[in-house]
Amino acid sequence: MTDSPAGGTTPPTPSSTTDALSSGGKKPGGESIVTVLVALAANTLIAVAKTVAAMITGSASMVAEAAHSWADTGNEIFLLIAERRSEKPRDDRHPFGYGREAYVWAMVAAFGLFTAGSILSISHGIGQLGAAEEETNYTVAYVVLAIAFVLEGTSFIQAVRQTRSQARHYGLRPLHFVLSTSETTLRAVFFEDLAALLGILLAAGGIAAHEVTGDAIYDAIGSILVGVLLGVVAILLIVRNGQFLVGQAARPALRRQALDLLLRHPDVDRVTFLHLEWVGPSKLLVVAAVDLSADDRESVLAVRLEALEDRVDDHDLVERCILTLSAPGEADVVA
Repeated sequence: MTDSPAGGTTPPTPSSTTDALSSGGKKPGGESIVTVLVALAANTLIAVAKTVAAMITGSASMVAEAAHSWADTGNEIFLLIAERRSEKPRDDRHPFGYGREAYVWAMVAAFGLFTAGSILSISHGIGQLGAAEEETNYTVAYVVLAIAFVLEGTSFIQAVRQTRSQARHYGLRPLHFVLSTSETTLRAVFFEDLAALLGILLAAGGIAAHEVTGDAIYDAIGSILVGVLLGVVAILLIVRNGQFLVGQAARPALRRQALDLLLRHPDVDRVTFLHLEWVGPSKLLVVAAVDLSADDRESVLAVRLEALEDRVDDHDLVERCILTLSAPGEADVVA
């Protein structure tokens, strides 16, 4: 039962996916932290370089890119906080753990991208639409953008590597996986780095059009387009984090695997209710009603039920398991 397990080198067969459920999975938190740290280092260097270039060139597109990179740098810090705080063990005040804190901090990061990146870039570009035409140091702009593209590409490669590794385990396409995974930091870094690479191309296009035509309006348009791109990515991340905060059920395939695992247990005859919900990155709340084999007295059934809960709780990706006995006449869960 895994949302983001380490992948193999070949797509799994259906049986191997089911086996992964029964054998347990490893939380990919360490790999996610590496991905965030790579992005943080790259964005910090890029933000400084773009800021210097923006001051030298006065380019609206370069100003937008500098704002973009500083927003990304701040976001990576929020994502690191998200990773750390979400790993705190559950206690009496938080019986389902602190996993949802990851979505809170990732939401803060997404709002930061929207305000400090998107709105600033769009407003600055609009302000430059009617500005007087100015020549700029095109060479400095192109060199900085080229260096930024290489650094952003390095960070994006790490995010893609992690995404492909985990998506391969399920036979899913990487884009489908990164949109649906509970690993919010991976999704944030993936789309922020993708937006950064596209933003660099948009900025370079605006600066090139300015150089060719001598009209600074193209530079301003480049800034606006970068802002629109950031806004789209920020809204995507805000919506997905909001869905996990409200309560995101596990995928049907994962639910079927959990059902199969329970039914394979020698003490379980039937399952009449089953609910799996993400309460954090790679952290599931499992609630089920089961019919235990044999007609033991109530005290014995309670002990057996608690032992079954403990066994499910031992799974790496289960934050909490709550089991109850099925009522007579309840229909079986079939999928």
